[in-house]
Amino acid sequence: MSDFRIGIDPGITGALALLEMVPDPGKSKVMAVLPMPVLPLGKHQQPNCDKLAEILVGWSHQAKIEPIVFLEEVHAMPGQGSVSMFNFGMGYGMVQGVLCATGLSYVLVRPQAWKKRAGLLNTEKDMARTRAQQLCPGTDLSLKKDIGKADAILIAYYGKE
Repeated sequence: MSDFRIGIDPGITGALALLEMVPDPGKSKVMAVLPMPVLPLGKHQQPNCDKLAEILVGWSHQAKIEPIVFLEEVHAMPGQGSVSMFNFGMGYGMVQGVLCATGLSYVLVRPQAWKKRAGLLNTEKDMARTRAQQLCPGTDLSLKKDIGKADAILIAYYGKE
């Protein structure tokens, strides 16, 4: 029997992934992975809440059962400017608002937790692409910009345990 997990890397360069989880290691399947839908906001961007809700509801119907969503729990980083931190936090809150509005159950996952489970603590950020491809063979993450997609896959994969 399989179930479904959604992983969300909530940044503007983040992504969302729908995984079909199966008991056999290395056999989980990426059903879909998309970059975070965004809208321009002056010189910046913000999550496109309407598009995000449409995707999540569509995936929920595709799975035919309510998937559990795993959302990376993010915080401000030292050295970020106040405008950058505000925009980042606002975007993160918008993603949480969409999850609440769609009625999908979600779990906040600290970056250290999913990275530890994926074996990525103290590694280069780009190693996430390799690890996601190992856990979900056949997933194309060949571009450097696919790091957000890889993170979303690994965040969803965190929920397998």
